[in-house]
Amino acid sequence: MSFNTIEENKNRQSLTDYDEIWLFGYGSLIYKVDFPYIEKARAYIKGWQRLLWQGSHDHRGTPDNPGRVATLIPAEQEICAGVAFKVTHEVFDHLDHREKNGYLRHEVDIYFDEEGLAKKGLIYIASQDNKAFLGHAPDRELAQHIHQSAGPSGENRDYVFQLADALRAMNETDEHVFAIEQHLKNL
Repeated sequence: MSFNTIEENKNRQSLTDYDEIWLFGYGSLIYKVDFPYIEKARAYIKGWQRLLWQGSHDHRGTPDNPGRVATLIPAEQEICAGVAFKVTHEVFDHLDHREKNGYLRHEVDIYFDEEGLAKKGLIYIASQDNKAFLGHAPDRELAQHIHQSAGPSGENRDYVFQLADALRAMNETDEHVFAIEQHLKNL
């Protein structure tokens, strides 16, 4: 079972309204860049926390045993580090398909430096009301679930390991991702 959001995403924004399009990646888009881009930069967004609370029925799990992947939850004081990509509107056919399991495109301010230079951009968020949302669980339980999940894109634990490695390569700390990673290593 997939909760396909492709058509809804196509109707959310008119991509031709943007003089330039920036896409913010905070999960697998940081390390699995399977789309063309014009420019790439480290960036962050404000007021969001990255959590492994979204179900993955189509990539890192199956309909019967969905894996867990990152989404964003509103968190007023949080800053979420990631990568921004300047892209053309043509890449969204691919990205809408890749992020189809409950993720919707939203407009967000993307910050590129400490001075607060921000540009409008797009981001995929799987909100808490989407049908694939799995929500909170204790870290050890999340890790156990992830450890036992796999799908067409591979083992769910590899998703966490790759995300943690990518964040470290950026000199970023994410307590949630790193805690789940450590529990996975202990299994």
